[in-house]
Amino acid sequence: MEFINIIWQVLRASWDILADSSVYVLFGLAIGGLLKAFLSPEAIARHLGQGRYAPVFKAALWGIPLPLCCCGVLPAAAALKKEGASNGAVTSFLISTPETGVDSMAVTYALMDPVMTLARPLSAFVTASATGLAQSLLEDPGRPAAAPDLQALAGHEHDHDPDLPEEHAGGGSLPGRLRQGLAYAFGELWGDLSGWFLVGIVLTGVITVLVPEDFLARHLGGGLGTMLIMLLVGVPLYICASASTPVAAALILKGISPGAALVFLLAGPATNLTALTVLWNFMGKKATAVYLAGIAVMSVLCGLALDQVYAWLGISPRALAGAAAELVPAWAQVAGALLLLGLSVPPLLRRLGARRQPAPAQPASPGQACSGPT
Repeated sequence: MEFINIIWQVLRASWDILADSSVYVLFGLAIGGLLKAFLSPEAIARHLGQGRYAPVFKAALWGIPLPLCCCGVLPAAAALKKEGASNGAVTSFLISTPETGVDSMAVTYALMDPVMTLARPLSAFVTASATGLAQSLLEDPGRPAAAPDLQALAGHEHDHDPDLPEEHAGGGSLPGRLRQGLAYAFGELWGDLSGWFLVGIVLTGVITVLVPEDFLARHLGGGLGTMLIMLLVGVPLYICASASTPVAAALILKGISPGAALVFLLAGPATNLTALTVLWNFMGKKATAVYLAGIAVMSVLCGLALDQVYAWLGISPRALAGAAAELVPAWAQVAGALLLLGLSVPPLLRRLGARRQPAPAQPASPGQACSGPT
């Protein structure tokens, strides 16, 4: 009976987190769909294909709103390389894009506070820009950059993502673009995110129920040591930006400093062992080492700076956490949560059916390893 009671408490806590974030998740998905409908990846690639240093900042800026995971963004770099973008610009785009997005920023606002909501994209921009600039400084300007087939390297799991140049289904008309964008948002985009997001919600419920109050504050809290631990946890872990947000919010409520949570939010989505293997193959050992070192160093520096900002402002992240969710009526939270669960059923059933089919007699591609329970 005790075990059943724990399961029930975890489910209740998970439902509360899902309800609190549901309306903001739906808003973020809608904005992501509109970005898909109205932004041409080919135009972005042409913008970032000229110059050595300026494209690094442009790539970091363009990557911030795009709702792509760290494996889904890999084929996006193919368009950049084909347009002659430097390794620095590609690195900048590969870091800023998975670390944040309009969907994850909306969830951050719902479950945390305005300070973290602003700090997350700003830190992603700084981390991406600094690492991209380091990559450009180390890159040989006299050697032409190759244009590898990142879609082949990353697998074809994400062929439908908005990272590859394709024609807009809605044509040039405004209503058509809107229909195409919203269909993508609540179909393919949520299908890619739903599995890991729901896993993150359940994990948040587990942390909420099983971790005692102030346990993490007593044993970890903040400081450089805690941020290094968060870094070691986040680097090999595959978790998308939206799914990592409720986990980070739960850690803050249990006593982790916002800076340590930010390290997890930056390192987790931008790195995992599969993505690093792909980067090793197409960018080389030195570029991959710069990529990983840049994320590690800059995320810790951003975390330390964020803790200082909270101390300077004199505000408690635990007191502000989830305040935005209170602005949404209870009926809208419940409706949003039920809608998200309903939208999650088809992709989860497709994933379950695909796993039941006999596996082909060939090794899985890196992109398939990245796909997760979506």
